[in-house]
Amino acid sequence: MAAFGTVFMPQMIQARFSDNAWSETSVVPSDKIELHPGAHVLHYSSTCFEGLKAFRHEDGSIYLFRMDANIARMKQSSALLSLPAFDDAMLKGMIIDIVRQFADETPLPPGSMYIRPTHIGTEAAIGKAAVPSLSSLLYVLLSPVGDYFAGGSTALRILLEENGMRCAPHMGMVKSGGNYASALAPISAAREKYQADQILFCPGGDVQETGAANFILIDGNEIITKALDSTFLHGVTRHSILTIAKDLGMTVTERNFTVDELLERSAKPGTEAALSGTAAVLTPVGTFIHNDKEYKVGNGEAGPTTMRLRQALNDIQWGKAADTHGWLTKVDV
Repeated sequence: MAAFGTVFMPQMIQARFSDNAWSETSVVPSDKIELHPGAHVLHYSSTCFEGLKAFRHEDGSIYLFRMDANIARMKQSSALLSLPAFDDAMLKGMIIDIVRQFADETPLPPGSMYIRPTHIGTEAAIGKAAVPSLSSLLYVLLSPVGDYFAGGSTALRILLEENGMRCAPHMGMVKSGGNYASALAPISAAREKYQADQILFCPGGDVQETGAANFILIDGNEIITKALDSTFLHGVTRHSILTIAKDLGMTVTERNFTVDELLERSAKPGTEAALSGTAAVLTPVGTFIHNDKEYKVGNGEAGPTTMRLRQALNDIQWGKAADTHGWLTKVDV
């Protein structure tokens, strides 16, 4: 199977903002965009994006998962990056229209159609380092996908990094490309030196998130995860998993916690850890690497609570369990 996110549908949908107004949406080829070399996004990183999925149910129907939450977060990211504002209804219509067009290409479970709305500043003005772009492009790409991590539910190896940060603290809650770019070098170094799958950034010992996913610790019937603030991404999957955990009678604790506490709890039998995200879903963590030493999480393998929560989320997405929170939006085809 092709690597996650490397196969695209041949068309995408887009809208352009200029002269204080949005254009009509249009469906165009997805293999290129017209962009001036002086475009604001290329020099000053005025870009944000989202990731959500469409799922095919057993009866052939197509459902979007938590689209409204992703649109709300993208509007927030756009505002924090001073990109032109857009209406919820416009982006919602764009997502539904392009998913409908390629409904027949939506994979059966465990696959899905990954949806990537993207918003970029397009004004050709290299003198605007401290001024927002007055024009922008909003587009939606589609990519049929399987598991994000090649090993599927195989437990990951995670390096704990106390000295570095994923991104600037006030930018953590913005889903912007620059945040991911700033984490690439340390992740690549961790992969080469420690064969780590990801880095869990813990500046000053404060456990935050990895380069591409939120982090949760499971200690018995309790889930522990960092409380929401501006330093890390407010994941939609994170919120979904915590909601499902509460539905299952688990205790959810959102608070700051340290690397020392993390390692102490992880040594206990039955403790589990996992990464959550639209792409990752809920992927188990089996090993922490800290100060050149390795620490197993529980027994070092995928834990039953992690897999139970992952399955519960998938069952809602795939239409095998009741959608009691109104997370699914049907795409009429």
